[in-house]
Amino acid sequence: MRLVELQTEADSRQVCAAAGREVLDANLRGWAALIPEGVLAEGFRQSGLAVLQGSRGALALGSIAQIWLAARSLADALEREPLREAARELMRRAASVESPASGSAWKLPRSSLPEGRTVVMGIVNATPDSFSDGGAYDPVARGLQLAEEGADILDVGGESTRPDAQPVDAGEERRRTEPVVRELARRTRLPISIDTTKAAVAAAAVDAGAEIVNDVSGGVRDPALFRAASGAAFCLMHMRGTPQEMQARAVYSDLHGEVERELMAALERARAAGIPEQRIALDPGLGFAKTGAHNLTLLRRLRELTQLGRPLVVGASRKSFIGKATGKPAPDRLLGSVAAAVVAASQGAAIVRVHDVAATREALALADAVRTSGA
Repeated sequence: MRLVELQTEADSRQVCAAAGREVLDANLRGWAALIPEGVLAEGFRQSGLAVLQGSRGALALGSIAQIWLAARSLADALEREPLREAARELMRRAASVESPASGSAWKLPRSSLPEGRTVVMGIVNATPDSFSDGGAYDPVARGLQLAEEGADILDVGGESTRPDAQPVDAGEERRRTEPVVRELARRTRLPISIDTTKAAVAAAAVDAGAEIVNDVSGGVRDPALFRAASGAAFCLMHMRGTPQEMQARAVYSDLHGEVERELMAALERARAAGIPEQRIALDPGLGFAKTGAHNLTLLRRLRELTQLGRPLVVGASRKSFIGKATGKPAPDRLLGSVAAAVVAASQGAAIVRVHDVAATREALALADAVRTSGA
């Protein structure tokens, strides 16, 4: 059960297939609640919404406000508690889409993130082989520069996660990152994030002053990670497999539905390990087990993922799908990267992870002003 945004013919055909409709209606637009057929679907129909039946579920069509109102009526009227809870869950999802979680809703152990604007996470690569700028600078100097440019968070990584990147053992990754985290924590007042999938690296970074663990595996790669860094906040990303073989796993029959379910599973893993939900942000993982077309579609319909109720982190900066669209190599993708950050923010992203902080902050100043305007 979830909410789906229908912007194009392809979106309409996909959601009809997800509901099991034999006739794939290509002209549906707006929002739909994909729900089980039966009492719930009949309740939406009686609330005045158009409902299309399929072999695997039903589609209740309307605006977010109409879906929320219908769900509220059902939550009040239905007698069976499982159905009432399903209606309340749709209410929660619709409310989250209507008002996506902000960056300030991500509660860090010691710091507070700014309210009223998109949060900017600056990328600090302490690696010799990152796809864009590996080995091109001293990571401490780079972190200080990004802080000066207006970064809200500094994200330090010691293992490249580009496609086909070779793995790094925990000892080497810790050697690369721990002194950088310690120095940036000492010399800036910014929250520091450690970009790692390894419990030992995360624990060392938290001891050195990091407040956030940014795990591209969504808590899958190292089951001890949550326990090792239990006092930290977490960013959990959607990914399948490892950098060495993830692109072979970029196969989806229902892109947003599968990404949403797998992000929900990551959220559940963290909660089961005792991580408070308010300390968790989610990342759809652009470029990780995604084709260029998948990345563009995830950005276009990003608001769907806000229904999970947690702040969304989006990292599009300098990635290959931007190069494919603009024809630019990685170091020259500034304008495309800034455009992607603006699109992400306008579609519900609370935090953007970027290489070029100053330019992104300037563009987001206008994007946030438009988004929050009211005459």
